[in-house]
Amino acid sequence: MGQCVSCLDEGEKQRRKEEERLASVEARARAAEAAQRRQEEFEKSAAGRAARAQLAANAKQSANTNKGEPVLKWSMG
Repeated sequence: MGQCVSCLDEGEKQRRKEEERLASVEARARAAEAAQRRQEEFEKSAAGRAARAQLAANAKQSANTNKGEPVLKWSMG
């Protein structure tokens, strides 16, 4: 009879573990949706537009700074 109880306990542990896994998956999905909403709200805000403009300006500036010349130059003499 001791073996039957341990079998039931094992089945219960597996069921609980599966429930916890499903709850974790659902929680991750809800967190991802919330993060997506926050990102969309930020992009619509003035701060989001300013950040996007700043990133574009930085990218444009870094693309044009070198123009194929070496960063460090030295000369003899």
